[in-house]
Amino acid sequence: MNLRKYLKVYKKFLHTSLASELEYKTNILVDLITAILSLVGSIFLLSIFFQNSGYIGGWKFEQALIIQAIYTILNGITNTWFNPNLTEIVKHIREGTLDFVLLKPIDSQFFISLKKINPSGFLEIMLGFLMLFFCIRINQINLNLSFMTLSLITISCSICILYSLWFFISTTTIWFVKTWNAIEVLRSFLYIGRFPLSSFSFSLRIFFSVFIPIAFITTIPSEVFLGLSVFWKILLEIIVATIFLINSRKFWLFALKFYSSASS
Repeated sequence: MNLRKYLKVYKKFLHTSLASELEYKTNILVDLITAILSLVGSIFLLSIFFQNSGYIGGWKFEQALIIQAIYTILNGITNTWFNPNLTEIVKHIREGTLDFVLLKPIDSQFFISLKKINPSGFLEIMLGFLMLFFCIRINQINLNLSFMTLSLITISCSICILYSLWFFISTTTIWFVKTWNAIEVLRSFLYIGRFPLSSFSFSLRIFFSVFIPIAFITTIPSEVFLGLSVFWKILLEIIVATIFLINSRKFWLFALKFYSSASS
């Protein structure tokens, strides 16, 4: 894979998406207000759970805000890249335009995963980082090189797991055209990622660690920020992210064997 070539192609994707979005500048303001209201609503909902007790699952409200901040960043990434691209797989298969994707001189998974960009999602990412910096301050977290490295690694792993989950479900469109319900179910489960994993029952903790690894998406990165995570958890997240990413690639190539071309 020629990295320079793909960076050049992605730069064109980004330029086209930004140019399209800036044609409707009012939308940017509306998206910003929507993102702020959504974040405020999420924080308010989280505060309700802490009204009767100062702790939930061993987490203070100030600590739980870090989970909310990381969730906001990841949700922004989902709205920027995953949602506008991976939901298009259904359209490609229905209209037969996947043929054109497969004939392009670049990797089909790269094209189908990154072609579209929703710039309004960047606003949510920015809000998430602003909230994260605020949480670092109120929790008096000491910033150092090892902390920054581990935080970057765990958040990157979270993005890989999140992408793989979306991609797995979207790819099943090759067999089952209507996958919207499955995507909405995934969204609902990911919504639970705004809360500490330890606040759930033992059976739910197992479910959200093994079957839908929400624990690896938000809780473990948050524990790293607070210095609560242990090495084996971080190592396990790296392993899980690697397995998910590799298998998403294998699953895509496997699914393409069952794709019936519109021209055939």
